[in-house]
Amino acid sequence: MTDVDIPEDWTPSEAASTTAPGRHPARWWHALDDGRLQCDLCPRACRVRDGQRGFCFVRQALGGGMELTTYGRSTGFCIDPIEKKPLAHFLPGTAVLSFGTGGCNLGCRFCQNWSASKSREIEIMSEVATPHDIAAAAVRHGCRSVAFTYNDPVIWAEYAIDTAAACRAVGVKTVAVTAGYITAEARPQFYAGIDAANVDLKAFSEHFYQKLTFSHLAPVLETLRWIKHESQTWLEVTTLLIPRENDSADEVARMCDWIAENLGPDVPLHFTAFHPDYKMRTHGPTPVETLMRARAQAMERGLRYVYTGNVHDAASQSTWCPGCGALVIERDWHALGRWGLRGGACAACGAPIAGVFDDKPGTWGARRQPIRIDGGNH
Repeated sequence: MTDVDIPEDWTPSEAASTTAPGRHPARWWHALDDGRLQCDLCPRACRVRDGQRGFCFVRQALGGGMELTTYGRSTGFCIDPIEKKPLAHFLPGTAVLSFGTGGCNLGCRFCQNWSASKSREIEIMSEVATPHDIAAAAVRHGCRSVAFTYNDPVIWAEYAIDTAAACRAVGVKTVAVTAGYITAEARPQFYAGIDAANVDLKAFSEHFYQKLTFSHLAPVLETLRWIKHESQTWLEVTTLLIPRENDSADEVARMCDWIAENLGPDVPLHFTAFHPDYKMRTHGPTPVETLMRARAQAMERGLRYVYTGNVHDAASQSTWCPGCGALVIERDWHALGRWGLRGGACAACGAPIAGVFDDKPGTWGARRQPIRIDGGNH
């Protein structure tokens, strides 16, 4: 059970007086001797009585069991470039059908998607879509993959698992954009059908995790190691650098050393720029110089593929061969330019480039296209 202190200004989860149409039996829970149910999906281990919801708001004790209340209910669908997830080494240039639901099992004070992740009306506002509907829409729109994103798919794992199975049945891959806050018990089932994941490593200090996310660092590090060494899921890592919170040269150095030692040099690392949002509006945006310093530190420590995000810098968003230094994949924001890959290797020197690549890049470009699952555009 979580031992993180939650500030008084944090909105608590509520008891549910009605049930939502999106109800679905939940996995990963057990009954306690005092009549409460404990959720075993994430390290928060919420203990709730009948009618109450956990911290994430979407998992509810009801009638002696636990249920997911947002199964089949999405906050909306959009076709994005895969680079926006961000994934730099997974099917570059292709289209990904992105969607999420409501709720979150972290309490990030800097949340940049808080309108959905913290909404208490999401079950009313959501669009209904079955796993089969989503897989069919991906095929219909020519998407190579479907991304579980916008809020953390860990909390709607049952919906994500079923959608991944439906996608795999029609040849569509799946992507999880997640904070990695999941238990060892739930990890194998959740990632079994996930082809790629971008894990948000929010900082490299327990103090940051407790103070600004109301969670812990260790379970995230365990998830990262597990994905890399125990799963078939392609892994990339993102860190949002927040001025005066997690951007010091010392913390970045320690994080990069940990990644090199525990994940290896070929896991792509993305440093992205913070902008003031939600409950952290007094911090200024991340200077470009901070991103560039962090990227240089990472590469000095042996990481081969390090990128910057949320800023315009084509050189640091492009992929360069770690063998000969040639430009392998040119990127300008989310649009591709020169393509120097041949058979998953540098066309100039033949050095292998880690990742999941087609022979040719996709042609989706930088477009963002909202859609409805029935095929009609918003």
